[in-house]
Amino acid sequence: MDSEPLARPDSAPESGSEVASEPRPAILPREEYVEQAYFFRAFRERLLDGLPTQDILARVIEELLSSTKLPLAVSFLLSDIRLHGAMAPAIRRLSHYFTGFQAHVVAEAERDVSRFSMDQALLLLEREASYKADRPTVAGLFVYQFEAICRNRLGYTDSLVGMATDPFYDESWRDFILTLRSQLGDVDFADLLYLRSEAHLADRQRRDPEATARRTILFGLREGKIARANRGRDPLYLFAALQRQLGYPEVPRARRQEPLEARLAVLEQRVQQLENRLKLAEMNLAATSGANPGSFKSYGEDSIDLEAIRVKPEDTAGVPSGWGRPSGNLPPTS
Repeated sequence: MDSEPLARPDSAPESGSEVASEPRPAILPREEYVEQAYFFRAFRERLLDGLPTQDILARVIEELLSSTKLPLAVSFLLSDIRLHGAMAPAIRRLSHYFTGFQAHVVAEAERDVSRFSMDQALLLLEREASYKADRPTVAGLFVYQFEAICRNRLGYTDSLVGMATDPFYDESWRDFILTLRSQLGDVDFADLLYLRSEAHLADRQRRDPEATARRTILFGLREGKIARANRGRDPLYLFAALQRQLGYPEVPRARRQEPLEARLAVLEQRVQQLENRLKLAEMNLAATSGANPGSFKSYGEDSIDLEAIRVKPEDTAGVPSGWGRPSGNLPPTS
């Protein structure tokens, strides 16, 4: 049996023991995920246009569907970001609406030393919301989120804890996700999928018709066959095969800079550095000569006012003795 599209229950199941203290939102209606996808897309596009985050949030509130809860959530984000300058803490406080995975992705993008950009994070969240608004499967959502963690190096421990709070996962899925924290690195990821699939049970039943599943089956027959075919290989090949064969959502990849674009960026940076050095030299020259810094003209014209630094005769002690005589006719020195 392959993975079936996930039904939307009225309420989320109870939390697992390890994440019981984490508030878990209920599965939202479809229109909420549609609006979330639009919000993340509009946020990303305007951020790339250079608009400030606060202006973007203030404007996008008016565009969101008022019958959903997202405008209220965005209003809270706006008020909190004005106080603290970051969005991730506010998303964590809205744990009844946003998931722990969404909060962790935004927090990683807001880190000062992170190479994970905010526009990349928003694109990732946009595709996740779009997938949830369509006909998601639990296996497809899990593979998408796990691949996003791997490709963007978001850290397994905190990321998996955030994933486990997603209401799309039931108790068996949460136990499996939290167990991965201790198994990753020791067990091949393809093996982890294969051992929890119907393909593994079918292989065992060929040898022993009375064999039963030792653990809860989480992946379908086709997922298990693809995982078995990718054992011992790079997990990225497994993710790509699942996307091709089963239509799993594709994780966005960071766009590589073209060589010409990279060179132009370096040249612009160097020109800016030269301009800053010229301005600093003009300021130092003005300070040492006593001239007004405003007397220097802008870069590209005559940058030095010679009248401001020329030594005038009346400012000296007179013409030195022997000035203009040949060197042999100089008076002897004492």
